[in-house]
Amino acid sequence: MAVKVIIPTPLRPYAAKKESAEVTAQTVGEALGSLTTQFAELRKHLFTDEGKLRSFVNVYLNDEDIRYMAREATPVKDGDVVSIVPSIAGGVERTGRSMNKAGANGE
Repeated sequence: MAVKVIIPTPLRPYAAKKESAEVTAQTVGEALGSLTTQFAELRKHLFTDEGKLRSFVNVYLNDEDIRYMAREATPVKDGDVVSIVPSIAGGVERTGRSMNKAGANGE
C-alpha cells in the first residue's frame, strides 16, 4: 500500500530535508522501517538499538495515536498518512505572583 509519512521539522536534516516520503507498507511499523531504509540517519532518532520505537516518538495514523490501536502492527491502506511527532519538553519557570491572582485583583 502507498502510504505518506510526514517527517517533523527537527528530523528533516536526517531525511534529505524532505517534509514527507511515500513508502509501500502493510503496517505502520513497515512504513517506518521503509522510511529508515530510505534515510538511514533517521533510524537512531526513531528506534532504540533493540529496534523498538523510542518512547518519546509519537506516531499517528490519520490523526489517530497508534498507541491506542495496534501500535506498530496497525494496518495501513492506500492513501493513509503516518505522522511522526516527537515529544517536546521544556518550559519557563515562573516567579512572583500567579497570573490568576493578578488578574483577579485587576492589577
